[in-house]
Amino acid sequence: MDLFGYPQQAGFKARETAAAAAATIPAADLRARVLAMVERTNGVTADECAGRLGLSILSVRPRFSELARLGKVRDTGERRRNASQRKAIVWAAVQPARLNRP
Repeated sequence: MDLFGYPQQAGFKARETAAAAAATIPAADLRARVLAMVERTNGVTADECAGRLGLSILSVRPRFSELARLGKVRDTGERRRNASQRKAIVWAAVQPARLNRP
């Protein structure tokens, strides 16, 4: 994994195909869209967020790891079933947008 760029850039394991794919992912744009969605909710799973944004869960789920590492989202401790019927983390913004407004 590229430890120097993550979480600002998409991470990857030491394979040239993975590195090439990571370079094409607009991680910053997706991360901003995911964060904006989380800020407008009282908690959302990665699956729920992907559905609301009309994006693949495979492109959305890594953004939650990045946002958590950046201190932008937090695990609420709540769990909800995802599409595969497994329990999924419900994420919330550390500082919701509605609290940032004067």
